[in-house]
Amino acid sequence: MTTPVDRSSNTAASTIGWIAFTLLVIGGLNWGLVGLFDFDLVAALFGEMSAITRAIYALVCLSAIYCAFAMPALRRRSLAGDMRRIA
Repeated sequence: MTTPVDRSSNTAASTIGWIAFTLLVIGGLNWGLVGLFDFDLVAALFGEMSAITRAIYALVCLSAIYCAFAMPALRRRSLAGDMRRIA
């Protein structure tokens, strides 16, 4: 017998996860540009420490924190799914 699954919370978590992942990639690429070429793309596009630039940096930081806590949970969920498929 199967139980109903509330997919709306999974969809919201998935959307937040993809947004966080995208921001994390943008931040990583920006830091790569800073490290390799001394060029800050975010600051070049939106101004040196403007409100938008600071907001982007803050969102990248929050994304990194989210991903740091979400990854272990995703790993556990993935392993639990693998165990269900085996059984």
